[in-house]
Amino acid sequence: MPMKAQGRTVYKSMQGKQIDMDMLRQRNELTQAVGNAKVNARGDEIGPGGKITRKKEDVLREYYENSSSMPDEVAVKKPTSEEIEEQIIVAAKTTAKTTKATTEPVKKDLTDDWEEDESGNFVKKGD
Repeated sequence: MPMKAQGRTVYKSMQGKQIDMDMLRQRNELTQAVGNAKVNARGDEIGPGGKITRKKEDVLREYYENSSSMPDEVAVKKPTSEEIEEQIIVAAKTTAKTTKATTEPVKKDLTDDWEEDESGNFVKKGD
């Protein structure tokens, strides 16, 4: 199915003049951009005299080749049912160990070295 042709972006100014933004953009595509970036409006790098030194496509290609921000894609295989069962058993054992350790009562040593005096303060035995 063919794509629908996009209409031109035409705006009307406050004074009633019609401005075709697409034509304006194409007409000024090779004009140097304002600022110190040394590029034209399209994104090509410009050298002395307004000559194009590197095209936008070359700049982008080089960036993506040298960019290591994206990790390498690695295919992940679907685990088999045996592997899933094994992972469940390991997880259950780990959970049982931690649950057993946390549910056991803590045994306190009742032979501590502190005693309560007449005013309700705790002091070491023998003091």
